[in-house]
Amino acid sequence: MSAIRLLVLGAVRQHGRAHGYQVRNDLEYWGAHEWSNAKPGSIYHALKQMGKQGLLHAHEIAPSTAGGPPRVEYELTDRGEEEYFALLRDALVTYDQRGDVKTAAIGFMVDLPRAETVALLKERTRRIEEWRSSVTEHYVPEEGPGQLGHIGEIMNMWVHTADSEAAWTRGLVERVESGAYTFDGEGEPFVGVLAEGEENPYATGERHPEDHR
Repeated sequence: MSAIRLLVLGAVRQHGRAHGYQVRNDLEYWGAHEWSNAKPGSIYHALKQMGKQGLLHAHEIAPSTAGGPPRVEYELTDRGEEEYFALLRDALVTYDQRGDVKTAAIGFMVDLPRAETVALLKERTRRIEEWRSSVTEHYVPEEGPGQLGHIGEIMNMWVHTADSEAAWTRGLVERVESGAYTFDGEGEPFVGVLAEGEENPYATGERHPEDHR
């Protein structure tokens, strides 16, 4: 699963309606351009593609302040809302994924109810432990990974990464069960997006043809 769909849908959803440059600005504010494939071209392509797929509704509004074609604001459709939560739930439980998907999921987990988030994270831990068992059972020689020469270090890395992931996830479950953060239905959520016109201290400054302000 690519993180870009989850990131773009989540960013649009947090605003209610957002134009492409606003989505790009938010993702750069979150540092997503550093840990995912959320580059300007990918963001604008994803917006258009999901608009064609019926996940986003495109509203044409007044011409941008920079001139040029009308600015387009995007809003999640009912299908887009369903897709967003399906991607989020899948990302929270899946272990065999790139770090960008996991990072995006943690960033949006408070959009779910607390109890459901805990259940998904516990399922994630179970899958990590299951994956680890399959590695040690089928890939690591009885004499240890050293029997495979330096290639054994790859398996050492896999096992240590799984152990670290499982420990971190169990800690997150404990924090969430103890009342950390504000989840869906509990009150005003943490706001992590930029207001219209607010300066982004983490912006890359890279120009893109579709940056219609």
